[in-house]
Amino acid sequence: MRYDDLADFPCSITRPLVILGDRWTLLVLKTSFTGIRRFNEFQRALGVSRSRLQDRLDRLVDHAILAKQKTPGSAHEEYRLTEKGHDLYPILMAIKDWGDVYMAPEGPPVHYQHRGCSGEAHVRLECDCCGSGLTARDIELAPGPGLLTEDGDRSRPDRAKT
Repeated sequence: MRYDDLADFPCSITRPLVILGDRWTLLVLKTSFTGIRRFNEFQRALGVSRSRLQDRLDRLVDHAILAKQKTPGSAHEEYRLTEKGHDLYPILMAIKDWGDVYMAPEGPPVHYQHRGCSGEAHVRLECDCCGSGLTARDIELAPGPGLLTEDGDRSRPDRAKT
């Protein structure tokens, strides 16, 4: 299967990887969350080639994760996170949490602190029904409404391939 064909694969983990699945895209997003908005600022912060950066910014704009806007009172344009873009923050924080545990032998290089109380920010997976904390060992898969059955029918989840 080609990489672009994965966009149609019925999986809510696989589909976003078509957009987000390379390091430069995630680094552009990480940098966006620090307040950087202009092309030259991204290029200076990341050290990525101009063509690669433009490709990643265009992809994020095409998918409404970033919005390209004129800077008020200036000829410059800037890239601003949309609500869809802001919703990606927990993903970056989950990667950060994992990196702090497994790839920071001297301790976290940066603390992500809550402005309100200076506590450390972490991602926590929990059940939306009972609120219990969860790990992969607590999860089981069940067919959802977006999964096609073998005959292409969405109306019978009991006949779906998982």
